[in-house]
Amino acid sequence: MLSEQQLEDIEKSPYKADFPLLSQNPDLTFLDSAATAQRPEAVLDAMREFYTTMNANPLRGLYRLSVEATSAIDEARNKIARFIGAVDEKGNPQGSQIVFTRNASESLNLVARTLGPKVVLGPDDEVAISIMEHHSNLIPWQQLCRQTGAKLTYLRLDDDYRITPEEVAAKIGPHTKIVSVTQVSNVLGVQNDVKAIARRAHEVGAYMVVDGAQSVPHIAVDVRDLDCDLMAFSAHKLGGPMGIGVLWGKPEVLDAMPPFLTGGEMIDAVTETDALWAPVPQKFEAGTQDAAGSFATGVAIDYLAGHGMDALERRERELATYLCDSLAALPYVDLIGPADGSRHVGAVAFNVRGVHPHDVASILDMSQVCIRAGHHCAQPLLSYLKVENGATCRASVAFYNDKQDVDRLVEGLDRVWSLFGGAVTGKA
Repeated sequence: MLSEQQLEDIEKSPYKADFPLLSQNPDLTFLDSAATAQRPEAVLDAMREFYTTMNANPLRGLYRLSVEATSAIDEARNKIARFIGAVDEKGNPQGSQIVFTRNASESLNLVARTLGPKVVLGPDDEVAISIMEHHSNLIPWQQLCRQTGAKLTYLRLDDDYRITPEEVAAKIGPHTKIVSVTQVSNVLGVQNDVKAIARRAHEVGAYMVVDGAQSVPHIAVDVRDLDCDLMAFSAHKLGGPMGIGVLWGKPEVLDAMPPFLTGGEMIDAVTETDALWAPVPQKFEAGTQDAAGSFATGVAIDYLAGHGMDALERRERELATYLCDSLAALPYVDLIGPADGSRHVGAVAFNVRGVHPHDVASILDMSQVCIRAGHHCAQPLLSYLKVENGATCRASVAFYNDKQDVDRLVEGLDRVWSLFGGAVTGKA
């Protein structure tokens, strides 16, 4: 339960004015930031700035525009590296450890296809993931195990939606070669102790991969402190453009991995019979990249860092707590996940009893309330939790939301329940 001061803090959002889609549509209630965040005006301006002031293919061009574009992309890499703690002992950002892809899904596929051959998996080996993984961090490993004969092992949740130390010790053992786990569930919003999981992975000689798609936009992430080997996330979930993904990796790991795609820009030299790869990150960035998107991603990082991740995280925790408390007060709503809102990083899953989530979302849309409904690309998790219809509603908050957004959701859910013949009671 929030205090009066905390309720006052989230009464109105001081950030909405920075987001054109929200400021120009004051009646819109956007509660789907786990799927994609809104973009601040600074990011939209950055896209235009790149194309109007430095539009050229980066890297091999020696003329001014190309040099400026190259410098801008390098600086974007450094901003991202600093943001996730990829710095050296003196605090200098290690931008060369930042690989640009199309999205987190591509980053994870890249890892599965290139780390897998390095490890040389066989029938006696295991890859460990959690039951709560997004399909993007499940299917690549599923396919890799099928091709190599390795076993895919699942870390499962207890009744409190936690992966316990006992589960970690039991499932990550001498046969484990790769562990790949989400830091924050895109369905439940719960945060996993990836630092402890990474410690266990390294104890048995395994590599630790982290899906940071739902964590990097919402909480302060330090890859050095986590001691993971690789981390993937997307720009569009943190206010950057769609079509940009990031893969960070320890330099010795990235250096040892073969290229994922081949072609232009990822080579140093080519003969009729052989090729020499360019150094990381170019080795993994074949062809012309979305340079404007990479540049704008750096601006999105500037925006978040400028407001302070600790302050944004605190606000989002208060919003998630208010959201959980408000939903729990509705007698016809079942929360799926911890009742304690402070354990939710943005996302809260729920269902309206007897009403399919697709119907709930469609009716809410009539009131301009935007939530997600379906399996959220996490079908094994919903099956494991025995969720009816294999689907849930999901409301997800970001720092630009406010108390009114949650109140509008509750009002919309009352209308849903009324339309389906329920008695509207227990309003929050």
